Parts: sequence; structure tokens; C-alpha cells
Amino acid sequence: MQNWIFDIRSRSFVLLTILFLVLSALVYYEVTESFDQSVISFFSQNVGNPTLDLIMQYVTESGEVLWMMAFGILMLIIRKTRRIGITLMILIVLSTLLTGYIKCGIDRDGPDFEYEGTPFPVEISRDTYALFCEGGYNASYPSGHAARAMIIAIILGYALSERFPRGAYLLFLYPVMISISRIYVLQHFPMDVIGGAVIGILLAGVMAKRTKLYQIFDKSKT
Repeated sequence: MQNWIFDIRSRSFVLLTILFLVLSALVYYEVTESFDQSVISFFSQNVGNPTLDLIMQYVTESGEVLWMMAFGILMLIIRKTRRIGITLMILIVLSTLLTGYIKCGIDRDGPDFEYEGTPFPVEISRDTYALFCEGGYNASYPSGHAARAMIIAIILGYALSERFPRGAYLLFLYPVMISISRIYVLQHFPMDVIGGAVIGILLAGVMAKRTKLYQIFDKSKT
């Protein structure tokens, strides 16, 4: 997974930045509105399986910022994973703040559908929002849950890629599941989670380089 770690001046960073700007423009000018509404309408009409409903709730709640912070702190406490913990803590805070204020700028309302599936045992958490920003609380683009889940997948996947070069890629199932769950519980449109995932890749790739996360491989060889 060496290619997932890159510098700000790299081609990867520039291309991903352009991609995010294009996605944001499409959402802002409502080019994808019909697609997003049709997908969220499909999900709203196909819920009600008790087992699947509960699975989706627990999956989506695992992307909540407090649970992510707790995981980062755990990694920080363990000596062998301290560098990973530092990287995760920085990225979780950065992604939460960044997605919150981008939401405020794009100011896209979230799905206006009432969930009619199996009642959840706890209230579904709302996505991150920007403080002191009018309208930011109800905005949905980009998804903070998707961004944080992608960060977890890249950072942990990179850390495990030396010993499990193929298995590490299975971690990317996590952001996929988070993204699907956010749509399933009617908290986000498809473009919201795509935009959030791109932010997660951008931040994780650059910060892993800045915090010299790659040095964990050097230590494992000594």
C-alpha cells in the first residue's frame, strides 16, 4: 500500500483535490440531485428487515467521532502502536473539522425521508457539523463518517500491509459498509459519502507521510 502515502506536491494529491472540487461543484449546482434522490428513495422503500436494520445501525454508529477518538486513544496508549495512534487522532480531528465547515459552505440539506424500518434501540447520531455556522447542522455533504472510516482503513491497512500485503486491503470493506449504512439509515445521499471518502484518502495519504508512519516498517526489521 505504498502508493496510498503521498506528499502534498505529488500528482496523487493534485488529482484527488481536483476530483473533490468537481464532486463538490456537481453537488452544489444540484447536477446529481436526481440520482441522489432516486437512490435514497429506493433505500427508504426497502427497509424493514429486523436483522439488517440493526446491523446497519451498529455499523453506522461505529463511525461516530467519539468511538473513533476512543480507538485512537487506545492505539496511542499501546507503545507499539503509538505512532499509529498519533496519526489517527490528528486525522480524526482534522477530518471532523474539515467536513463540518465544508458542509457549511455547500449547505446541502440531508435526505427528507422518514425511516420506516425496524425501530433502532438508540437514536442514530447525526453527522459532524460546523460550530458557529448557520445551517451547518442539517447539511449533509460531505459525510464525516465516510471520511473517518476511509482514514481508519488506509492508516491501519498501511500499518498491516508489510505482514499482510493482501489481507490489509480487506480493511477497505469498512468504509464501504459505513457509506452504505449512512444511506440505509437515510442520513446521507450517495454523493455525500463519495465526497467524504475522497477527503479521507486525501488527509490519510498526506498525514501518514508527515507523521512518518512508514517508519514502523523500519522498526519491525531491526
